Amino acid sequence: MRTWAIVVAAGDGARFGGAKQFVRLGGVSVVERAVGVAREACAGVVVVLPADADWTASDGVQLAIGGATRSDSVRAGLAVVPDDVDGVVVHDAARPLASRQLFELVIAAVAAGADGAVPALAVSDTVKRVRDDRVVETVSRDGLVAVQTPQAFRAAALRSAHRVGAVDTDDAALVEANGGTVVVVAGERRNLKLPVADDLELAQALLDGARTCDRRALADEVGIVKNRVGLGFDIHPFGDTPPLVLGGVRIDGTPRLAGHSDGDALALADPDSLLGPSGLPELGTLFPANDEQLRDADSMQLLADVAERVAQLGWWVDNVDIVVAAEQPVLAPHVEAMVANLVSVLGPTREPMGPGIGVAVRPKRGEGLGAIGRAEGIAVWAVAALFRH
Repeated sequence: MRTWAIVVAAGDGARFGGAKQFVRLGGVSVVERAVGVAREACAGVVVVLPADADWTASDGVQLAIGGATRSDSVRAGLAVVPDDVDGVVVHDAARPLASRQLFELVIAAVAAGADGAVPALAVSDTVKRVRDDRVVETVSRDGLVAVQTPQAFRAAALRSAHRVGAVDTDDAALVEANGGTVVVVAGERRNLKLPVADDLELAQALLDGARTCDRRALADEVGIVKNRVGLGFDIHPFGDTPPLVLGGVRIDGTPRLAGHSDGDALALADPDSLLGPSGLPELGTLFPANDEQLRDADSMQLLADVAERVAQLGWWVDNVDIVVAAEQPVLAPHVEAMVANLVSVLGPTREPMGPGIGVAVRPKRGEGLGAIGRAEGIAVWAVAALFRH
């Protein structure tokens, strides 16, 4: 079933005290976290934003402008979703800790025949109905659940429900009112919503706890449940002035590589290999080429920033294998220093599993073929193995 996601991020954050979707949680904005997991689970993503939002979408992410109500915002997102899509998942950006597995669970329920599927948790607190400050009724918890997002729907059912222009607090209510069948799947305790600022502190505590737990002991006990491989690539022509910087090593007598930063193609290919598997935006989104503050930036520092973001998401890097294609200069004398620099930057992402991150840098010549073989520039490929418990 071909499925797209609508990430609703158009609220003004009145209760929160500001636009909560843009605050940072573990080094990544709340909306980026929500978009990242949606991209893992769905073929396409539409993000619905306020009209005045200053946020740049990563490649492949579509944007829509929100409306006066949440339902209006979802309708704006639906207008962008392709007509031939089978399923649509609606997710609140204010729930940044939802897992990919939760997305897959609601999508599978719709693929099995339901018009819609919502994650929910049993209500454990005593529920009372009040008028002003007085209790007027204690409500039985039997049959009550607290519903979350992401919520998945048959695209036709969701479009039909929204076509009447009704307003409700979630999309499942509209589909139900339109005669659709909505089923419930198990929700996630950590899938918090962030209506007020205190909830951000709780979400951060959950992330901190995930990062600081003894992952080696957990891995020994129940095994690694996620492993991914990422591929990075970067290529730059030579500029006019030396020195060349590669892997954080200055090589005098060779012109630097042209680029907005210091042109360190090795240090820029490596982040590419980490961002894809961890679900983070691509490098140009995190560090835009038009940002003057990044002109001549130390690319090893950019790599360190990416490594920290990856670690905060609970991933650790086991090994990185890098091939550098360069006709000039001779790189073999510098490989040891390059490896040492990379180990220094990436080592902390390996710490939860103990020391010993593997880093290999292997120079290759272009043998006279193409731009690299004519010594017009340098190309770098990086492959990284990441693990997450």
